[in-house]
Amino acid sequence: MVNPRNIQIQDYNYPLPEERIAKFPVSQRDTSKLLVYDKGNISHDTFRNIANYLPTGALLVYNNTKVIQARLHFRKPTGALIEVFLLEPISPSDYESVFLTKGECSWVCMIGNLKKWKTAEGSPLSRSIMVGEEEVTLSVTLGEECHTGHIVRFSWNKEDVSFAELLDAVGELPIPPYLNRETQESDKKTYQTVYSRIKGSVAAPTAGLHFTEAVLKDIDSHGIEREEVTLHVGAGTFKPVKAERIEGHEMHQEFIAVKKTTIEHLIKHGGKAIAVGTTSVRTLESLYYMGCRIMRNPSIAEEDLCIEQWEPYDTPCDVPATEALQHLLQWLENNNLTTLHSSTKIIIAPGYTYHIIERLITNFHQPQSTLLLLVSALIGDNWHKVYKYALENDFRFLSYGDSSLLIP
Repeated sequence: MVNPRNIQIQDYNYPLPEERIAKFPVSQRDTSKLLVYDKGNISHDTFRNIANYLPTGALLVYNNTKVIQARLHFRKPTGALIEVFLLEPISPSDYESVFLTKGECSWVCMIGNLKKWKTAEGSPLSRSIMVGEEEVTLSVTLGEECHTGHIVRFSWNKEDVSFAELLDAVGELPIPPYLNRETQESDKKTYQTVYSRIKGSVAAPTAGLHFTEAVLKDIDSHGIEREEVTLHVGAGTFKPVKAERIEGHEMHQEFIAVKKTTIEHLIKHGGKAIAVGTTSVRTLESLYYMGCRIMRNPSIAEEDLCIEQWEPYDTPCDVPATEALQHLLQWLENNNLTTLHSSTKIIIAPGYTYHIIERLITNFHQPQSTLLLLVSALIGDNWHKVYKYALENDFRFLSYGDSSLLIP
């Protein structure tokens, strides 16, 4: 068995010419190309026909997270531009509450031009913005450094204005840095899935960008069932693997929410699902390990369910998926919870055994990325064959690029 800690990231490199990175999406989402990898055989089609490749009676699971306008800019009196990039809420700490809060809140943020702000550390920066017809003064105060950035306190002078309304008025949608362009008005629509509902991500679950209402209806008509989960994608999704060996790479923690009814639906399907995107994969596979944790400690607290990066390898669990999910379901019932709220740092790399995922719909990922490791964990070294085919057949790569269906 492969020990993922010893994986050399250089082994997951491939040549990606700049011109193959899609800077914008195709005009009609479901006209993007679809590569179909089926147990070693490769063909291609158009995404709108994807239902033809999914088995009747299967369960399709996708991520309903919505990208927030997480990038804000402030100017110091000297004229220096400071960028404040929202990462995760601190006070209030849950996403639903923080967007509804009025008056003040705090977030962990990445700071652009931090040194310039630090020269007057603690002194707030302010700007006036229009929210509807109301003028609001928004202030930010730099706080202490923490694990992924700095704590920033936001405060504003209108008690009837929510933080969500402020972001909609002043925030900028954070498109991926490798697009090497400014965010455009069109990105506000094209960089959201048609089923995005729950605000919290700073990057889109891009495998879902190909779906249209027509495709979803076609999936329904083929007798394929659908479920939603929530994983709020963090900025760490773009964090390059700089360590030579994977053991030197630290995975970011991401918030997940899964309804009890979704877990019941998974059990009904034998604990098996088709995942739309790597975020759905990480959520579903984390559910399995949460169930295993509960098996070992039925009285575990919700805040102790976060799956650690190396947990699947250090504390392996080989019970059937339905058994692990049953323990998770029973734990929810014992705690009178209708929704699981937790987080995960799981890394899925060669050496990982999938427990819930049967097939994966995903885009084409960056060289030397943890997402490419996840794909390789599913289809092995054939990822080379898939990416070679995509490059030779004019597929478009990365977030706004084309799609693949991987059937191991």
